[in-house]
Amino acid sequence: MFVAKKIFLTKGVGKSREKLSSFELALRNAGIAAYNLVRVSSIFPPHCKLISRTQGLKMLHDGQVVYCVMSENSTREPHRLVAASIGLALPVDKNMYGYLSEHHSFGQTEELAGEYAEELAAEMLATTLDVEFDPEHSWDEKKEIYRISNRIVRTMEITQSAIGNKRGLWTTVIGAAIMLGSED
Repeated sequence: MFVAKKIFLTKGVGKSREKLSSFELALRNAGIAAYNLVRVSSIFPPHCKLISRTQGLKMLHDGQVVYCVMSENSTREPHRLVAASIGLALPVDKNMYGYLSEHHSFGQTEELAGEYAEELAAEMLATTLDVEFDPEHSWDEKKEIYRISNRIVRTMEITQSAIGNKRGLWTTVIGAAIMLGSED
């Protein structure tokens, strides 16, 4: 049974004539092209530690099967804004699981896409913790409610945005949460 003990966040962008090649270049830019990535759903396991990308990459081996939560978006439309985000929300109680969220969008700035992904992860966690909030409130108002509840300890996001290549090359953006086990 695999349960992640450590997770790191990464992001990347790639541009190429071929969509697959632009995805590969985005993986390279994110530092994760040399691994066999398996996409999973969005749970941050209990007792899991968030580590830096630098620390995490040192623990991996070329060709290794690696579980990840990934957001991806592509365009070949010149000047079209694309974004891919991962949001993260962790509970105060380390015996409970947290949430990762994936968000990808067109025409949304990196800041807005990241805020949306972070808010989405926090809302998913808040509903499992029975923290009451009004979904119509702003993210800043909800963050204050979460802070006051003393049940959500940390939220964050990682986002990659890019503007579609003016010559019509494929432009791909990714955001990923890479999961590492005790044997990594």
